[in-house]
Amino acid sequence: MAIEAPASFKALRIRNDEAGYQSTVEDIALEELNEGDLTVRVDWSSVNYKDALAGTGKGKILHRFPLNGGIDMAGTVVTSGNERFQAGDEIIVTGCGLSETRDGGYSQFTRVDSASAVPLPAGLSSREAMILGTAGFTAALSLLRMEANGQTPAAGPIVVTGASGGVGSMAINILSHAGYEVHAISGKVEEFDFLEALGASQCISRHDLHWGQKPLEKSIWAGCIDNVGGDMLAGISRVIHLWGNIACCGMAGGHGLHTTVFPMILRGVSLLGISSNNCPYDTRRMLWDRLANEWKPPMLEEIMSREVGLSGLSEVFTDMLDGNSKGRTIVRLNDD
Repeated sequence: MAIEAPASFKALRIRNDEAGYQSTVEDIALEELNEGDLTVRVDWSSVNYKDALAGTGKGKILHRFPLNGGIDMAGTVVTSGNERFQAGDEIIVTGCGLSETRDGGYSQFTRVDSASAVPLPAGLSSREAMILGTAGFTAALSLLRMEANGQTPAAGPIVVTGASGGVGSMAINILSHAGYEVHAISGKVEEFDFLEALGASQCISRHDLHWGQKPLEKSIWAGCIDNVGGDMLAGISRVIHLWGNIACCGMAGGHGLHTTVFPMILRGVSLLGISSNNCPYDTRRMLWDRLANEWKPPMLEEIMSREVGLSGLSEVFTDMLDGNSKGRTIVRLNDD
């Protein structure tokens, strides 16, 4: 049966006007959305830290208003102006300006550019794709860049910071599944059993970390996927083995970085920037294929901690910014 966009549908619309900053569930029409050569019924979306910042106004994420929130979406093509896609095709879009310069995935229907749409690969459902979402994609992109720079399981353990969050939990499960020994750093001691179940062989409370003050300390780990930044990243840089890699993909602990060049010039440590929002299309498509196959986290359902509709997003945003979230939250857009 062909899918048709209704005259109006529900979306989480973010506004910043004389009434102040607000995000509310509204009834809108396609004509109110940005242009795009694909009209899509959005089946699933997800919640990332960036979404919580955008939805509450705690971070300057949106470049124009009004826009629909949601940096991730998976859905079904309704109409297509590009020969690569046909009505009924299932697609994924993550990043690519969603909820920044374009209407995002918190909408029952939307319009997107085909240049940003990845065909849903065999081996993933739309729901699974959004359990992964930007978090899983970022974790996979981190490992891809580390391995391109010589990282191997034989080099030693990889430490994951911010381990109980979306990217962190995905990274642990992906790394473990790929044959790496994984250590986890988290401030949530109560989640250590969860992290060990995902594949962490050692869990460390961030409250128990006491970095030395020398530019280089005794090395501990062969690499790191860092979601925290700030003092955590500075400390980690001093304890990475020779020729190790640090994938920098978050700033939950701050955007500053106060360190020295010694890890880089004396140990050959590489600091790799991870920008999933504007990842090249060919890499994006290849990574989604890997996430549907050899890098598919075996504990996706366990990592998914909550499923909500549009009306439940406000509570999720608050929990996330208060540090009370775990794993991944997915958003159900169309109940049929």
